[in-house]
Amino acid sequence: MEQTNFRTIAVSVIQWFDVEYGADALAPATDDLDRIHWLRCFSLINLHLGCLGAFLVGWSWTAVLVAVALYWVRMFAITGVYHRYFAHRTFRTSRFMQFVFAVLGASSAQRGPLWWAANHREHHRTSDTAADPHSPIQRGFWWSHAGWFMSTRHLLTNYERIQDFARFRELVWLNRFDLTVPLALIVGLYLGGAALEHVAPALQVTGLQMVVWGFFISTTVLFHGTCTINSLAHLIGRPRYDTGDHSRNNFFLALITLGEGWHNNHHKYMSCTRQGFYWWEIDVTYYILKALSWTGLIWDLRPVPAKAYDRTTQLRGERAAA
Repeated sequence: MEQTNFRTIAVSVIQWFDVEYGADALAPATDDLDRIHWLRCFSLINLHLGCLGAFLVGWSWTAVLVAVALYWVRMFAITGVYHRYFAHRTFRTSRFMQFVFAVLGASSAQRGPLWWAANHREHHRTSDTAADPHSPIQRGFWWSHAGWFMSTRHLLTNYERIQDFARFRELVWLNRFDLTVPLALIVGLYLGGAALEHVAPALQVTGLQMVVWGFFISTTVLFHGTCTINSLAHLIGRPRYDTGDHSRNNFFLALITLGEGWHNNHHKYMSCTRQGFYWWEIDVTYYILKALSWTGLIWDLRPVPAKAYDRTTQLRGERAAA
């Protein structure tokens, strides 16, 4: 028994860096798949604990601005890359830029691109049913917000759901060693902060301060910002279309997630690059993607179909929610 426990602990530690190492150790009894795998998720717990470092390192405007900038840049990486590209293929790009985008998304510390997209596709396939990975209707707010992310059932990537991208070896590697990019970001922030401490002491920034604010605080807020779509966007807001689930459009969530809050629009027409269908539905992710298309880095953005503006279709959704 002690030997088995030691092996389980050792495998879990290694899996912080190689998520597919000893995958057989993540196959407990079927009725235990929804338990929280606390040891395997220590990195997520540590991410939150790292925010407390602010009481030790203090703050500076430079560190705060870096934290804010990294929040928005990486939120776009989640919404524009992980979601609208890898999960839904709403535009096309080159293999090189595909990998560059994937690395940018991996810096968010929200697992690898294939894991993220595979689970999201399953969410759309089973939205708000018992099989939905993160339905607040079925399992409650906290499960849909973070619990599912830490459960044994969802630790490994189901490559059957993401075969179109699993054929790229570089993406499979990045997906397997998904902690590589966040660790590189931590090192880069520390070195950058330490350099500024010497060359621009008036900024009053240090290497550790840059790590605490630029990574731990920024990434924690980013994590919860992203997770509000899984939880709150199925509970709070108004539907425009009858989608057969509880997806909602929420202006506030659209602001903090660069456009993902138009969730009911998205659930009705998930293949569209744009999720804010009207000019007043702010969708910053789409604006950035549109600008990137002008540079030639991405192309074939999928438009909103004309039938989306059919008032009869919209009224059916509004009546269904009434």
